[in-house]
Amino acid sequence: MTDAFVTHRNLLFTVAYEMLGSAADAEDVLQETWLRWSEVDTGSVRDERAYLVRITTRQALNRLRTVRRRRETYVGPWLPEPLLTAPDVAEDVELAESVSIALMLVLETLSPTERAVFVLREAFDVSYEEIAAAVDKTPSAVRQIAHRARKHVDARRPRVAVTPDETRAALDSFRRALETGDLNGLLRTLAPDVVLLADGGGVKQAVQRPIVGASKVARLLLAGASRVPVSVDHASVNGSPALALHTHGEFDGILAIRLEAGRIAGIYYVRNPEKLSHVDTETALTRGLP
Repeated sequence: MTDAFVTHRNLLFTVAYEMLGSAADAEDVLQETWLRWSEVDTGSVRDERAYLVRITTRQALNRLRTVRRRRETYVGPWLPEPLLTAPDVAEDVELAESVSIALMLVLETLSPTERAVFVLREAFDVSYEEIAAAVDKTPSAVRQIAHRARKHVDARRPRVAVTPDETRAALDSFRRALETGDLNGLLRTLAPDVVLLADGGGVKQAVQRPIVGASKVARLLLAGASRVPVSVDHASVNGSPALALHTHGEFDGILAIRLEAGRIAGIYYVRNPEKLSHVDTETALTRGLP
Protein backbone atom coordinates (compact mmCIF):
# COMPACT_ATOMS: atom_id res chain seq x y z
CA MET A 1 0.00 0.00 0.00
CA THR A 2 2.87 2.34 0.81
CA ASP A 3 4.57 1.57 -2.50
CA ALA A 4 1.39 2.35 -4.43
CA PHE A 5 0.89 5.65 -2.63
CA VAL A 6 4.50 6.71 -3.13
CA THR A 7 4.38 5.73 -6.81
CA HIS A 8 1.40 7.99 -7.46
CA ARG A 9 2.11 10.71 -4.89
CA ASN A 10 3.25 13.36 -7.38
CA LEU A 11 0.17 12.73 -9.51
CA LEU A 12 -2.12 12.98 -6.48
CA PHE A 13 -0.46 16.20 -5.36
CA THR A 14 -0.87 17.69 -8.84
CA VAL A 15 -4.58 16.75 -8.91
CA ALA A 16 -5.16 18.30 -5.49
CA TYR A 17 -3.14 21.43 -6.29
CA GLU A 18 -4.97 22.06 -9.56
CA MET A 19 -8.29 21.73 -7.74
CA LEU A 20 -7.30 23.95 -4.82
CA GLY A 21 -4.61 26.39 -6.02
CA SER A 22 -2.81 25.91 -2.72
CA ALA A 23 0.18 23.66 -2.06
CA ALA A 24 -0.50 23.70 1.69
CA ASP A 25 -4.09 22.54 1.18
CA ALA A 26 -2.93 19.96 -1.37
CA GLU A 27 -0.49 18.52 1.17
CA ASP A 28 -3.30 18.27 3.73
CA VAL A 29 -5.45 16.47 1.15
CA LEU A 30 -2.63 13.98 0.56
CA GLN A 31 -2.43 13.23 4.28
CA GLU A 32 -6.18 12.60 4.35
CA THR A 33 -5.88 10.45 1.23
CA TRP A 34 -3.18 8.32 2.83
CA LEU A 35 -5.28 7.79 5.98
CA ARG A 36 -8.23 6.56 3.93
CA TRP A 37 -6.05 4.51 1.59
CA SER A 38 -4.44 2.74 4.56
CA GLU A 39 -7.89 1.49 5.60
CA VAL A 40 -8.79 0.07 2.19
CA ASP A 41 -8.88 -3.67 1.48
CA THR A 42 -6.52 -3.54 -1.49
CA GLY A 43 -7.52 -7.06 -2.51
CA SER A 44 -10.70 -5.54 -3.93
CA VAL A 45 -8.86 -2.73 -5.78
CA ARG A 46 -8.37 -3.42 -9.48
CA ASP A 47 -6.73 -0.08 -10.43
CA GLU A 48 -4.68 1.52 -7.66
CA ARG A 49 -4.11 4.76 -9.59
CA ALA A 50 -7.81 5.26 -10.28
CA TYR A 51 -8.76 4.43 -6.71
CA LEU A 52 -6.22 6.86 -5.25
CA VAL A 53 -7.28 9.62 -7.64
CA ARG A 54 -10.88 9.03 -6.57
CA ILE A 55 -10.01 9.39 -2.88
CA THR A 56 -7.91 12.49 -3.56
CA THR A 57 -10.67 14.10 -5.63
CA ARG A 58 -13.27 13.56 -2.91
CA GLN A 59 -11.00 14.98 -0.21
CA ALA A 60 -10.07 17.94 -2.43
CA LEU A 61 -13.74 18.65 -3.12
CA ASN A 62 -14.49 18.70 0.60
CA ARG A 63 -11.62 21.09 1.23
CA LEU A 64 -12.45 23.26 -1.79
CA ARG A 65 -15.92 23.97 -0.41
CA THR A 66 -14.35 25.00 2.90
CA VAL A 67 -11.59 27.21 1.50
CA ARG A 68 -14.02 28.97 -0.83
CA ARG A 69 -15.86 30.33 2.18
CA ARG A 70 -12.52 31.39 3.66
CA ARG A 71 -11.50 33.17 0.46
CA GLU A 72 -14.66 35.29 0.58
CA THR A 73 -13.09 37.19 3.49
CA TYR A 74 -9.56 37.23 2.05
CA VAL A 75 -7.88 40.65 2.17
CA GLY A 76 -7.41 41.92 -1.38
CA PRO A 77 -7.18 39.76 -4.53
CA TRP A 78 -6.57 36.03 -4.02
CA LEU A 79 -3.93 34.41 -6.23
CA PRO A 80 -2.88 30.75 -6.45
CA GLU A 81 0.18 29.69 -4.49
CA PRO A 82 3.22 29.74 -6.84
CA LEU A 83 5.40 26.64 -7.13
CA LEU A 84 9.02 26.48 -8.24
CA THR A 85 8.95 23.81 -10.96
CA ALA A 86 11.51 21.78 -12.85
CA PRO A 87 12.19 22.31 -16.60
CA ASP A 88 10.35 19.08 -17.47
CA VAL A 89 7.05 20.67 -16.41
CA ALA A 90 7.48 23.40 -19.05
CA GLU A 91 8.26 20.70 -21.63
CA ASP A 92 4.81 19.16 -21.06
CA VAL A 93 2.75 21.89 -22.71
CA GLU A 94 -0.62 20.64 -21.46
CA LEU A 95 0.63 20.27 -17.88
CA ALA A 96 2.27 23.70 -17.93
CA GLU A 97 -0.94 25.33 -19.12
CA SER A 98 -3.08 23.48 -16.59
CA VAL A 99 -0.99 24.74 -13.64
CA SER A 100 -0.41 28.26 -14.97
CA ILE A 101 -1.46 31.08 -12.66
CA ALA A 102 -3.68 32.52 -15.41
CA LEU A 103 -5.63 29.30 -16.00
CA MET A 104 -5.94 28.50 -12.31
CA LEU A 105 -7.54 31.91 -11.81
CA VAL A 106 -10.09 30.97 -14.47
CA LEU A 107 -10.74 27.69 -12.65
CA GLU A 108 -11.61 29.72 -9.56
CA THR A 109 -14.75 30.86 -11.40
CA LEU A 110 -16.05 27.28 -11.73
CA SER A 111 -18.15 25.49 -9.14
CA PRO A 112 -16.26 22.87 -7.08
CA THR A 113 -17.76 19.99 -9.07
CA GLU A 114 -17.14 21.72 -12.41
CA ARG A 115 -13.55 22.31 -11.42
CA ALA A 116 -13.01 18.70 -10.39
CA VAL A 117 -14.52 17.39 -13.62
CA PHE A 118 -12.56 19.83 -15.78
CA VAL A 119 -9.24 19.10 -14.07
CA LEU A 120 -9.62 15.33 -14.17
CA ARG A 121 -10.81 15.24 -17.78
CA GLU A 122 -8.72 17.95 -19.43
CA ALA A 123 -5.44 17.69 -17.49
CA PHE A 124 -5.34 14.02 -16.57
CA ASP A 125 -7.48 12.36 -19.26
CA VAL A 126 -9.51 10.45 -16.66
CA SER A 127 -12.46 8.58 -18.15
CA TYR A 128 -15.99 9.86 -17.62
CA GLU A 129 -16.81 6.67 -15.72
CA GLU A 130 -13.92 7.17 -13.27
CA ILE A 131 -14.79 10.84 -12.81
CA ALA A 132 -18.42 9.89 -12.15
CA ALA A 133 -17.30 7.57 -9.34
CA ALA A 134 -15.13 10.34 -7.86
CA VAL A 135 -17.77 13.10 -7.86
CA ASP A 136 -20.85 10.91 -7.23
CA LYS A 137 -22.53 11.69 -10.56
CA THR A 138 -23.63 9.58 -13.50
CA PRO A 139 -21.30 9.41 -16.51
CA SER A 140 -23.89 11.27 -18.63
CA ALA A 141 -24.09 14.05 -16.04
CA VAL A 142 -20.29 14.26 -15.97
CA ARG A 143 -20.22 14.66 -19.76
CA GLN A 144 -22.61 17.60 -19.50
CA ILE A 145 -20.61 19.18 -16.67
CA ALA A 146 -17.38 18.71 -18.64
CA HIS A 147 -18.90 20.38 -21.71
CA ARG A 148 -20.19 23.31 -19.67
CA ALA A 149 -16.90 23.76 -17.81
CA ARG A 150 -14.82 23.54 -21.01
CA LYS A 151 -17.00 26.15 -22.70
CA HIS A 152 -16.64 28.45 -19.68
CA VAL A 153 -12.87 28.07 -19.53
CA ASP A 154 -12.34 28.38 -23.29
CA ALA A 155 -14.15 31.72 -23.27
CA ARG A 156 -11.73 33.09 -20.67
CA ARG A 157 -8.30 31.64 -21.38
CA PRO A 158 -5.84 32.88 -24.03
CA ARG A 159 -6.78 31.63 -27.48
CA VAL A 160 -3.18 31.29 -28.73
CA ALA A 161 -0.59 29.13 -26.99
CA VAL A 162 2.50 31.00 -25.84
CA THR A 163 5.95 29.39 -25.77
CA PRO A 164 8.34 29.73 -22.81
CA ASP A 165 10.74 31.65 -25.07
CA GLU A 166 8.05 34.23 -25.87
CA THR A 167 7.22 34.62 -22.19
CA ARG A 168 10.89 34.92 -21.29
CA ALA A 169 11.46 37.61 -23.95
CA ALA A 170 8.51 39.63 -22.65
CA LEU A 171 9.79 39.30 -19.09
CA ASP A 172 13.26 40.48 -20.17
CA SER A 173 11.80 43.63 -21.73
CA PHE A 174 9.59 44.17 -18.71
CA ARG A 175 12.52 43.70 -16.36
CA ARG A 176 14.79 46.13 -18.20
CA ALA A 177 12.12 48.83 -18.26
CA LEU A 178 11.32 48.35 -14.58
CA GLU A 179 14.95 48.42 -13.44
CA THR A 180 15.83 51.48 -15.54
CA GLY A 181 12.63 53.38 -14.82
CA ASP A 182 11.79 53.53 -18.54
CA LEU A 183 8.08 54.44 -18.69
CA ASN A 184 7.81 54.28 -22.50
CA GLY A 185 9.70 51.00 -22.56
CA LEU A 186 7.37 49.55 -19.94
CA LEU A 187 4.30 50.74 -21.83
CA ARG A 188 5.55 48.96 -24.96
CA THR A 189 5.52 45.65 -23.08
CA LEU A 190 1.96 46.05 -21.79
CA ALA A 191 -1.33 45.41 -23.54
CA PRO A 192 -3.66 48.45 -23.44
CA ASP A 193 -6.11 46.63 -21.13
CA VAL A 194 -3.50 44.87 -18.97
CA VAL A 195 -4.69 43.83 -15.50
CA LEU A 196 -2.46 43.82 -12.41
CA LEU A 197 -3.38 41.66 -9.42
CA ALA A 198 -1.28 41.69 -6.25
CA ASP A 199 -1.75 39.27 -3.35
CA GLY A 200 -0.44 40.43 0.01
CA GLY A 201 -3.04 38.53 2.02
CA GLY A 202 -3.27 41.39 4.51
CA VAL A 203 0.26 40.53 5.65
CA LYS A 204 2.26 42.49 3.05
CA GLN A 205 1.22 45.77 1.46
CA ALA A 206 -0.47 45.29 -1.93
CA VAL A 207 -3.13 46.97 -4.01
CA GLN A 208 -6.55 45.95 -2.73
CA ARG A 209 -8.24 45.79 -6.12
CA PRO A 210 -7.29 44.98 -9.73
CA ILE A 211 -5.48 47.78 -11.56
CA VAL A 212 -6.56 48.00 -15.20
CA GLY A 213 -4.91 49.83 -18.09
CA ALA A 214 -1.32 50.13 -19.31
CA SER A 215 -0.76 53.69 -18.10
CA LYS A 216 -2.09 53.05 -14.58
CA VAL A 217 -0.18 49.78 -14.22
CA ALA A 218 3.10 51.19 -15.56
CA ARG A 219 3.02 54.27 -13.33
CA LEU A 220 2.13 52.20 -10.27
CA LEU A 221 5.00 49.77 -10.88
CA LEU A 222 7.57 52.50 -11.53
CA ALA A 223 6.41 54.48 -8.50
CA GLY A 224 6.93 51.41 -6.31
CA ALA A 225 10.34 50.66 -7.82
CA SER A 226 11.46 54.27 -7.27
CA ARG A 227 10.61 54.12 -3.56
CA VAL A 228 12.23 50.77 -2.83
CA PRO A 229 15.36 49.35 -4.50
CA VAL A 230 14.28 46.34 -6.55
CA SER A 231 16.38 43.56 -8.05
CA VAL A 232 14.94 40.87 -10.27
CA ASP A 233 15.91 37.25 -10.98
CA HIS A 234 14.42 34.74 -13.39
CA ALA A 235 12.54 31.73 -12.04
CA SER A 236 10.49 28.84 -13.42
CA VAL A 237 7.12 28.98 -11.68
CA ASN A 238 4.11 26.76 -12.38
CA GLY A 239 5.73 25.53 -15.57
CA SER A 240 6.38 29.00 -17.02
CA PRO A 241 9.09 31.66 -16.82
CA ALA A 242 8.48 34.20 -14.05
CA LEU A 243 10.37 36.76 -12.00
CA ALA A 244 11.53 36.63 -8.39
CA LEU A 245 11.64 40.14 -6.94
CA HIS A 246 13.93 41.24 -4.11
CA THR A 247 13.78 44.49 -2.14
CA HIS A 248 16.62 45.66 0.12
CA GLY A 249 18.36 42.40 -0.81
CA GLU A 250 15.57 40.22 0.59
CA PHE A 251 13.12 38.03 -1.31
CA ASP A 252 9.83 39.88 -1.72
CA GLY A 253 7.62 37.86 -4.04
CA ILE A 254 6.91 36.12 -7.33
CA LEU A 255 5.66 37.91 -10.43
CA ALA A 256 4.02 35.87 -13.19
CA ILE A 257 2.48 37.14 -16.42
CA ARG A 258 -0.07 36.26 -19.07
CA LEU A 259 0.78 37.10 -22.70
CA GLU A 260 -1.59 37.90 -25.53
CA ALA A 261 -0.41 38.93 -29.00
CA GLY A 262 3.14 39.34 -27.70
CA ARG A 263 2.24 41.83 -24.96
CA ILE A 264 1.62 41.40 -21.26
CA ALA A 265 -2.13 41.21 -20.62
CA GLY A 266 -2.01 39.99 -17.02
CA ILE A 267 0.44 40.56 -14.15
CA TYR A 268 0.15 38.43 -11.02
CA TYR A 269 2.30 39.41 -8.06
CA VAL A 270 2.28 37.16 -4.98
CA ARG A 271 3.74 38.82 -1.85
CA ASN A 272 1.86 36.94 0.88
CA PRO A 273 4.65 35.15 2.82
CA GLU A 274 2.29 32.28 3.62
CA LYS A 275 2.16 31.49 -0.11
CA LEU A 276 5.90 31.58 -0.78
CA SER A 277 7.05 28.43 1.03
CA HIS A 278 7.21 26.40 -2.21
CA VAL A 279 9.51 28.67 -4.23
CA ASP A 280 12.74 27.61 -2.51
CA THR A 281 12.85 24.05 -3.82
CA GLU A 282 11.32 22.47 -6.91
CA THR A 283 7.93 20.80 -6.61
CA ALA A 284 7.45 17.67 -8.71
CA LEU A 285 4.28 17.85 -10.81
CA THR A 286 3.05 15.22 -13.21
CA ARG A 287 -0.01 14.16 -15.16
CA GLY A 288 0.99 10.57 -14.48
CA LEU A 289 0.07 9.46 -17.99
CA PRO A 290 1.50 6.20 -19.38
